Amino acid sequence: MNVIPGFLLALALAFVGNLLADAIAAALGMGPGAISGIMVAILLGLAIGNVLTLPASLKPGIDFAVKRVLRIGIVLLGLKLSIVEVGAIGLKSLPIILVTIPAAILLVTFFGRRLGLPDRLATLIAVGTGICGNTAIVAVSPTIAAQKEETSYAVACITIFGLFAMLTYPFVAHWLFSGDAFRAGLFLGSAVHDTSQVAGAGMVYQDYYHAPEALNVATVTKLERNLSMLIVIPLMSILYHRRSSEGTEPPPWYTMVPLFVVGFAAMSLLRTIGDLGDRPFGLLTPDQWHGFVKLASHVMAYCLGIAMAGVGLGTSIKGIRGIGLKPLGLGLASALIVGIISTLLIKALY
Repeated sequence: MNVIPGFLLALALAFVGNLLADAIAAALGMGPGAISGIMVAILLGLAIGNVLTLPASLKPGIDFAVKRVLRIGIVLLGLKLSIVEVGAIGLKSLPIILVTIPAAILLVTFFGRRLGLPDRLATLIAVGTGICGNTAIVAVSPTIAAQKEETSYAVACITIFGLFAMLTYPFVAHWLFSGDAFRAGLFLGSAVHDTSQVAGAGMVYQDYYHAPEALNVATVTKLERNLSMLIVIPLMSILYHRRSSEGTEPPPWYTMVPLFVVGFAAMSLLRTIGDLGDRPFGLLTPDQWHGFVKLASHVMAYCLGIAMAGVGLGTSIKGIRGIGLKPLGLGLASALIVGIISTLLIKALY
């Protein structure tokens, strides 16, 4: 499997996206960074992926960009935050997560039944919205004996509404929370669906409002949601088995901990240790250490840019047309439910 062609295309779009964003900003009399290169890269990817028929040889590289390169970027993001900072964000986001996830699952499943959709499809859309997008859908699907078509429909719903949220929620969050980057990050991390979409939304917010805190908070909040799979997936399996003899047992718990979450925590621990004392690790000068952290931050930004270009390239609008109005309606309802609950909780608590 050759990933180079598709990866190079995503890399080129990320690079062109930054150049084009600056050119558009200059033409409009704005300064550099006034238009997000990440957003331009996503839109370019969407346009190319849906207007042109891309050769199949590009798909492995596009998938590599969305999955592997994204995870490398998230791991490197851990170097921007100490363990203390991660813990502080995690404690503040925990009440939001503890309410939004069960509320999403219960309400979306309820509305799915009212719409006459199969329980399995409603469940997949619910966990995709509440937990971590397509990863949760793929993990839950075999435990409730979901059909391939149901899994595909759920993934398509999460993709289309998550993409819409990634492009619009940064501006909505800025308006809702009066420019407060911390609260905006909580909203993006709890209301946007997939990990890649949260990273993209955080980058767009950072680019437009020069607020890296929003990306940091959104990422930590999202990773905390990811870890909820440890509880939710076995629970969904148990509840389904009580109603049906179909389905399989949930996978071992350790397979439900994404490795990039572990990597993020390890990098955060490395940052914490490196910041201690006058000579990081007894080997480096403070300038060398801070230079390394700055370099890692630049690499992280490029990784996320490449991944977002891949998200655009890999999103097929044509493939979403055959879903039907009811699943799309439930996908819209689930996005609104999570967004409204998250907003109310953040305003009430912070």
